[in-house]
Amino acid sequence: MKLLVTSVGKVTGLLTVIIAVIAAVLNYFDDPEPIKYESMTEDVKTLEENFRQQNKSCFILGASGETGRLLLQELLDRNIFSKITLVGRRQLTFEGKAYENLVQEVVDFEKLDDYAAAFQGHDVGYCCLGTTRAKAGADGFIRVDHDYVLKSAELAKSGGCTQFHLESSRGADKNSNFLYLKVKGQVEADIEALGFDRYAIYRPGVLLVDRQESRPGEWMARKFFGAFSAVFSSSMSIPIPAVAKAMVSNTLLQPEQKTEILENKDIAALGKSSAK
Repeated sequence: MKLLVTSVGKVTGLLTVIIAVIAAVLNYFDDPEPIKYESMTEDVKTLEENFRQQNKSCFILGASGETGRLLLQELLDRNIFSKITLVGRRQLTFEGKAYENLVQEVVDFEKLDDYAAAFQGHDVGYCCLGTTRAKAGADGFIRVDHDYVLKSAELAKSGGCTQFHLESSRGADKNSNFLYLKVKGQVEADIEALGFDRYAIYRPGVLLVDRQESRPGEWMARKFFGAFSAVFSSSMSIPIPAVAKAMVSNTLLQPEQKTEILENKDIAALGKSSAK
């Protein structure tokens, strides 16, 4: 028993050191101060009502994930779209009247060309689709986070979608030596080349969420980053509900540029300004 406690202590100590190093690196490469999104220039309710009157429709990729699930809830609560479609590999089960009018399109991501109709007729697209290298392997990660995402964006653009919102990652860079950041950066660039009328890229830091199933190391990382960022910097981490709120609120705005990149501080600021 003593040996077990000692081993656990060593592992915990090692995790703490690793997390501290990561935190220091992230803090060094801190986001620039947000220039926009400090507050919404118009009343949120007015923006929502004006948007609602346009009778637009949207689709969500990755609605079964943590961010996608909360994004869907935020869209339903604010009721700004006349139609919401979920595009995914399986049918999702929901309880409650709020979900009765959802449309679900089940697709095979390996044969997306066969499901082009699922991407037709939407005004706005939201993408929260993604996996990890640990879960899918390097090839699987590239296939999901780049190939599936890009192909979906292509079909959406061909189907009339004019506005695309992509959840990416802090530090995304197609020239990065790290696979995760390189893939995220590459898909950002490839989607931009498609020429949507409006393209918003969200680069959150560590996503803070209490999963139903969680390993001790993951729990420790979330608690550490949550406490650290609360004291020092909002560029390092962000609660997932804030990301969902920011994505919805940003949909209501009309930025000057065709492509916009929202770093973690921008997302946090916009998420706070849109809080009900």
